[in-house]
Amino acid sequence: MAKNILVCDDAAFMRMMIKDILSKNGYTVAGEAENGMKAVEKFKEVSPDLVLMDITMPEMDGIQALKEIRKLDGGAKVIMCSAMGQQAMVIESIQAGAKDFIVKPFQPERVLEAVKKVVG
Repeated sequence: MAKNILVCDDAAFMRMMIKDILSKNGYTVAGEAENGMKAVEKFKEVSPDLVLMDITMPEMDGIQALKEIRKLDGGAKVIMCSAMGQQAMVIESIQAGAKDFIVKPFQPERVLEAVKKVVG
């Protein structure tokens, strides 16, 4: 069964790349968001099996959005995406309940490995 995934990144190019990787491998992209506030709204709308969340975004960053999503659904599965050198933020996001993290620039294999690990 295809898993529904919400893709959140402020860069349209990154969302497109992630959607491409996921859809080529049998996953369904349930929605996308370009900032943390939209990510939380979309999460309520589509109830995805998994959220791929960028850490650095305008309006509300990924860590804040992660916390909001976990308030809505304690069992929500979120994988954080970060640029190199954001170790402190990665640690903070894991403490806030993220299941895994992927470092940019993405390796498609790493994205799939993280997704499979979290949602199968």
